[in-house]
Amino acid sequence: MSQALLIIDVQRGLFDPAPRPFEADAVVDRINLLSAQARAARVPVVFVQHERPEGSLVHGTESWQLEERLVVDAEDEVIRKRTPDSFLRTGLQDLLTQWGVTDLVICGYASEFCVDTTVRRAAALGYPVLLAADAHTTHDKEHASAAQIRAHHNATLSNIVSFGPRIVAKNSADIAFG
Repeated sequence: MSQALLIIDVQRGLFDPAPRPFEADAVVDRINLLSAQARAARVPVVFVQHERPEGSLVHGTESWQLEERLVVDAEDEVIRKRTPDSFLRTGLQDLLTQWGVTDLVICGYASEFCVDTTVRRAAALGYPVLLAADAHTTHDKEHASAAQIRAHHNATLSNIVSFGPRIVAKNSADIAFG
């Protein structure tokens, strides 16, 4: 088994403005723990950054940058994307193939959009996925709180079996690399 850690859309324009995402600081702390453990096990770390042609996530702007507290290593990879799918029209699949990656650990923002879409696409491409259950987040919505949305996606994604590869939601403290 060869793993990679995908950290999706943990960017200033999504994490800095009030109201902040659910457990924003705790999620960043958990992501930093996961990335440190991945690096120690020589597992590749990939930061995925969403961009838009206008607004708060224009490539290169301050709000497009990674969240200030994220620990980034010079050897980490950065992938730019324009859709909720981290694989669509990006170099992610090529990188994973080049590295011989067979399994993914996924965390980040937003539980119901980019995290959900990327987890499903990864499984459809044949990757077993460990979803860091407490290291993805979103904002409260009119129909549900961010905590409910995260819990819903942890339960729903873990119950999908039709792709073949398993999707398992585990708290970050229970995830081991290597």
